[in-house]
Amino acid sequence: MAPKAAVLVPCLLSLLLPFSSLALTQDICVANLLLPDTPSGYPCKPKPAVTADDFHSMALAQAGPTLAPFNTGLATATVKQFPGVNGLGLAATRVDVHVGGVVPLHSHPEGSELLFVFKGSMTAGFISAESNEVYVKEVREGELFVFPQGLLHFQYNTGNETAVGFAAYSSDNPGLQITDYALFGNTLTAEDAREQGHLRRKIGGDEAQGLLRIAEILKLIKVFFGLSAVPPDGRQDYRCSLLWTCGV
Repeated sequence: MAPKAAVLVPCLLSLLLPFSSLALTQDICVANLLLPDTPSGYPCKPKPAVTADDFHSMALAQAGPTLAPFNTGLATATVKQFPGVNGLGLAATRVDVHVGGVVPLHSHPEGSELLFVFKGSMTAGFISAESNEVYVKEVREGELFVFPQGLLHFQYNTGNETAVGFAAYSSDNPGLQITDYALFGNTLTAEDAREQGHLRRKIGGDEAQGLLRIAEILKLIKVFFGLSAVPPDGRQDYRCSLLWTCGV
């Protein structure tokens, strides 16, 4: 068994080499952002052009711009803002959740997240993909909370001061998909849904009216998130999403 294992292990490792990060084949590989990204990271910046500034960032020194309608500021230090982390499997963000603010339901397809609450407190949680169980916890100043890779998660602030958190990721480009926008800010139009309903009426089936109803709901929801025109009643307050209750 031992001789076979001695042959098998190097063979398996060789299969991983084409997918290994460029940074693993040399001591540093600062991202050359002028070239396109690849599955193994950005190509390396020429060594003579690398300076200490490539390994330093002030991206998280101040709060990022506040994102409406979530009342939350976000600053990022992924490979696109911080070329020195290219291929190192890490990145960071800063989140300033103002009073009543939320970090909406979202996921990071390419990395896990470790949240450290630097100031105040916030409620954090994620949804298990296997059982749809929700794990929620109030995270206070100095405490940690982890979000497993790819799982839907969120934070919100019900306190009386801005909560500040710093997050580290297990990828230099963890990706971001906000569920609200993925569902209601996509390129599926009400006309597409109506056409499907028209076809189903021709074929037959009880789902036609449901599809037409979905088309109308899509219109209303896009208005609700500020993704289209102001609704007929003139409502301007987009801070309340379907996931959070106004006035709580």
